[in-house]
Amino acid sequence: MTTTDIRAPEKYVGRPVDRLDGPAKTTGEARYAAEHHYPDLAYAALVHATIARGRITAMDTAAARAVPGVIEILTHENAPAMKPAPKVSLLDISTMASGTSVNYLATDEVHWNGQPVAVVVAETSEVARHAAALVRPAYQELPAVVDFAAEEPNAAPQKSSMLAETSADKGDAHAALATAQASVDLRFTTPPHNHNALEPHATIAVWDGDRLTVHEGTQNFGWLRKHLAKRFGVPERNIRVVSPFVGGGFGGKGMVWAGTLLAVLAARATGRPVRLALTRAGVNHTVGGRTASTQRVALGADADGRLTALIHTSVSRTGRIGGTPEQITSASRHLYAAPNIHLRQHLVQLDLLANTSMRAPGESIGTFALESAMDELAWELGMDPIELRMRNEPERNPVDGKRFARRLLREAYAVGAERFGWRERDPRPGAMRDGRWLVGMGVASAYHPSWKLPASVTVRLSADGGVEVRCAMHEIGVGAATVQAQIAADELGVPLEAVRVRYDDSDLPLGAMAGGSMQTASVAESLLAACRKLKQSALALARRAADSPLRGRRLDELEARDGGLHHGASGETYAEILARAGRDHLEAAIKSGALGMVGMLRERRRWVKAACGAQFCEVRVDPDTGEVRVSRWLGVFDVGRVINVKTTASQLRGGIVMGIGLALTEETQVDPRTGRIMNAGLAEYHVPVHADIPHIDVHCLDEPDPTMPLGLVGVGEVSITGVGAAVANAVRHATGKRIVDLPITIDKLL
Repeated sequence: MTTTDIRAPEKYVGRPVDRLDGPAKTTGEARYAAEHHYPDLAYAALVHATIARGRITAMDTAAARAVPGVIEILTHENAPAMKPAPKVSLLDISTMASGTSVNYLATDEVHWNGQPVAVVVAETSEVARHAAALVRPAYQELPAVVDFAAEEPNAAPQKSSMLAETSADKGDAHAALATAQASVDLRFTTPPHNHNALEPHATIAVWDGDRLTVHEGTQNFGWLRKHLAKRFGVPERNIRVVSPFVGGGFGGKGMVWAGTLLAVLAARATGRPVRLALTRAGVNHTVGGRTASTQRVALGADADGRLTALIHTSVSRTGRIGGTPEQITSASRHLYAAPNIHLRQHLVQLDLLANTSMRAPGESIGTFALESAMDELAWELGMDPIELRMRNEPERNPVDGKRFARRLLREAYAVGAERFGWRERDPRPGAMRDGRWLVGMGVASAYHPSWKLPASVTVRLSADGGVEVRCAMHEIGVGAATVQAQIAADELGVPLEAVRVRYDDSDLPLGAMAGGSMQTASVAESLLAACRKLKQSALALARRAADSPLRGRRLDELEARDGGLHHGASGETYAEILARAGRDHLEAAIKSGALGMVGMLRERRRWVKAACGAQFCEVRVDPDTGEVRVSRWLGVFDVGRVINVKTTASQLRGGIVMGIGLALTEETQVDPRTGRIMNAGLAEYHVPVHADIPHIDVHCLDEPDPTMPLGLVGVGEVSITGVGAAVANAVRHATGKRIVDLPITIDKLL
């Protein structure tokens, strides 16, 4: 991004404001979930099952109990009972909070390899982990289904819901494909992925009678608090969740997983505050990740490159004990103007840990298949891949004819092609070289839907000019509090340094979850309403005074600036208004309830709202070893109005980095015989490091979406979409080889 993205020096929205939490994080002052201290704090460690399915027949804890410092060992034989997880209901979406349906330590059943079957509580974390290694469960093994590839033929159609449509038919896509002048028909596979956030999952649980305090890195205050209330049989008001900082989430901290529940259970059983910090392997074995998938994309076109048929089908998996289906064919509903479309999603259930959301769930792997197929069709036609996409850019949503709220994909490609030097690309495969390296350039479209959920916000204006914004939201590394402070400062016309955002506690008004790229827009909508309500209250106070320059004025005639309300050269500061009225503060609250969900669904029936963009990738491939290096990247995005240039650029780059990992290195390896994750740690699960990533250039069109608060759309997930395909398409250009199975490893190119 460049300084030309800044709108006006007197406004904060649109400027590259430094993150307000930056000093705390860079100096070590920030405390994460595992870093809080309580008197008499105890430490817990998990014992994991080593079979995929069966029953525990014995639990030998004698050696573990003999270790000095062990306080208690909880198993299904002695653990206090928790209430079972509630059944999922779309009438109460908080019921979706449960990572799995397993009632931990309340049954002798084992449902996946890695399931926690015991908890050791000790005086130190070292003693707890040592003793956990000495616990010896015995099992009766039962037949288990853990091999995704073998089970794929048994997949069943995925059901649609209010939140996700899983099938579509328009015209007769199969007949159109059969008669198309040009066509491609490809099968793609993507592997499972696991969450490896910088901060592994950790919980500190403290009971005081029937009151519970939980320190937890969470992406969803509301769901976590409601879920704990249901599972432990206490009123929701008795539960306080504290989460000032989250060291990365990406979806893995949006649900409630075993570690959280068992920390709370251990604290109740021992009467001590308990800290349970998962190891890297523990995260892999107890926190869901991205599903594996197989996909078919078949495209038909006429000789001019106009699509006549688009077929996209998928098979993915959930666990038998839960899981979140992914919207793999989502982008295929929206990106291309084909007259004949057939979309289907299928599921298999396996005896594995439930899968869950992982950055752009569905779209990240779905766009790999769709955009790779579009690129292959361009090769088939002898056409530039950007030109092919532009010839099929729709005026309305292809499946149902809905209007786009705003769509600037053409503009993104035009800007990107110019900035990236696309005209310098030799279209012949393998024709571009840099010394001994083969050079390839690829493009792909990025796409992610825009969401907005209810959020409650309170804004307090003090007589000294200070503003406090209160909203229980989540700082998962995105600068959430910073952008809301910018919005409040502009709306109230006060300096940014006068605004304090309190966001870290479930006792505050409840905001939206940090997921689906929705938190900023959801909170901003309520914050704007609260600020307007506050200004209206200030104006009402001012108009009571006969000598007030605001007397007789309406709010829409006034400008909020210089710490008050003004009309031209006349006006009053908030401090002056409050002093005259004898008030020390004003407060405005917006409570957003269940109707917000109804409103969102109503909007989705009217509009198609989404962030989109164009991904440009350059790779170098060693012709002898097959080594692939990403050498240059540009992403041009239509994400609505940019609230903070710096944090937006950071989010977009982060998504691209994660997408490069998806394309080249990341793969969870599951033993098809035992269901055991074989690379449950960063030594064997390879995420990109600095040496793998070139400078990433990002650019935003910065055009507001008129249907969204402040015109913003959401940036957290769109930038990972299309990345896998852009890399694969660049590799195809460099080598002539179409790789359809991720990750793109050396063996697939030799």
